[in-house]
Amino acid sequence: MLLLTGENLDDGGVSTSYPGVTITRTQSGASDHYLFVWLKVNASARAGQVPLRVRSASGAVTVKFPLLSRNKSFTPTGISSDDVIYLIMPDRFADGDPGNNRPPNSNGTYDRSKASVYHGGDLKGVQDHLPYLRDLGVTALWLTPVWKNTDSDYHGYHVVDFYGVDDHMGSLHDYQQLVVAAHKMGLKVLMDYVVNHIGPNDPWANDPPIAGWLHGTPQHHLAAQYNFNGLVDPHASPANYRNVLEGWFVDKLPDLNPDNPLLEQYLTQNALWWTEIAGLDGFRLDTFPYSSRRSWSEWHKAMRNVFPHLYSLGEVSDSNPAITSFFQGGRAQFDGVDSGVTTVFDFPLYYAIRDVLDHHAPAQRLVDVLRQDSLYPRAERLVTFIGNHDGTRMLRDAGGSKQKLEAAFSLLLTMRGVPEIYAGDEIAMDGGEDPDNRRDFPGGFAGDAQNAFTEAGRTPEQQEAFQHVASLLRLRREHPALRKGTHTNIGWNDTSYAFVRETTGDRLLVVLNNQPQGEQAVTFPLADTPLQNAKGLNCIFGPGQGQIQERTLHMDAPQQSVTVCVVQ
Repeated sequence: MLLLTGENLDDGGVSTSYPGVTITRTQSGASDHYLFVWLKVNASARAGQVPLRVRSASGAVTVKFPLLSRNKSFTPTGISSDDVIYLIMPDRFADGDPGNNRPPNSNGTYDRSKASVYHGGDLKGVQDHLPYLRDLGVTALWLTPVWKNTDSDYHGYHVVDFYGVDDHMGSLHDYQQLVVAAHKMGLKVLMDYVVNHIGPNDPWANDPPIAGWLHGTPQHHLAAQYNFNGLVDPHASPANYRNVLEGWFVDKLPDLNPDNPLLEQYLTQNALWWTEIAGLDGFRLDTFPYSSRRSWSEWHKAMRNVFPHLYSLGEVSDSNPAITSFFQGGRAQFDGVDSGVTTVFDFPLYYAIRDVLDHHAPAQRLVDVLRQDSLYPRAERLVTFIGNHDGTRMLRDAGGSKQKLEAAFSLLLTMRGVPEIYAGDEIAMDGGEDPDNRRDFPGGFAGDAQNAFTEAGRTPEQQEAFQHVASLLRLRREHPALRKGTHTNIGWNDTSYAFVRETTGDRLLVVLNNQPQGEQAVTFPLADTPLQNAKGLNCIFGPGQGQIQERTLHMDAPQQSVTVCVVQ
């Protein structure tokens, strides 16, 4: 299906003489600016420019549709428990091509002194610093959207062209080259896919292609409700969730209606095109619960009809495992719908880690979240994190404590799940609420006072944080138990928590001492635990020292630290 845009298309007819391609039907849009055209491409058709002759009472014009050869050997790699995802906001990461800072076809403002406009980071800048990411030890990149956006929406979440790369980011060729270069270094790439809403200046806002393409109009629409309780309640009426599915974000972002059959086909084809044209390894699905689960289910079925093992990661921003687990794919819910999404972010664990380390909550909070893993079809697939581009930096939330930041990383990279790291947290970047949490990565831009992409350019504090994270990532690579092992609680109290990660031939004990001041002797009985017959410990990471005596764990560890030991 093609969506043609122009003038006087309401009574348009379309024909082509291209061998192997036929026009099966057309459908006029809501205004004379749109015409839907369905093509049938036979196996005999060859790649080339397909001429489409469009005729109406106002005249005729020929447009060219590029028919490309399929890469039949291509298959998305996806994300597994062996991976660690690194989140990059390209505009704030590195400026690899200053020539696109003020592109002629953009109304966007470029000014590094202002927090909410373009700063010059781009796709070339990301590609230039792939060696840094490889050396850090991450294995997959999640870039915030690089689609063409509204004016100064540097973040990418206000799309105005689902097939266009933002002029400030570079070109489609730049995107393809980045993916190729990443793959050569063993790094996977996820696309941030935003289909709940469009930018306020998208032409569709006031002139949608067909009735039902949007929920409402700029003048008459529902305001978004940011509460998912009604969606997971089998007793809820539509009044309890309509504003979630149909409301306009911040009361101004036009809300797409993916239950419209034509939009559903448009978005599916768009995702298929991006997957193959860019060689993607999967998708991060923005604002996942705000589109109907039925539409996501159909989207996943269509995608996997072409790419059977397509990976997808849904954003379900809620602290309650009973809600986040509802949206993970792998089973039908009370409405008979399986969302199809591979997994979701573990927001409940994110909040628990911050509550325990930064706000003096008892370690029981961690246990309470993990206890609900049985709600998920595949809890081990959850993507865990301690920070992202939507909230305060971990360091700020920790009151500037590098001890707490390092303890958070230690938990993140030893607990179950697939970890995600927000760019800059690994060098202890500071930042408050949006947009302060989106400061430029030091060294990625001309004139920066330091270059934190290199060891020589980092401050001692930055290097300490970087080395802590890199060492944890190396530990994770070396020990299958941290990637694939079971997670079993050993013991906990208000200020400490011990657990075991175990797989065949590999068993590690992880101990958190969250005492706010002074060294604490952590002691837990080991009877009726996986360690009841353990002989000893070899502590390989962190500052603590431990031993096992008479089926009891004794660990001496400094305040707010995590120690990892091989169990003997």
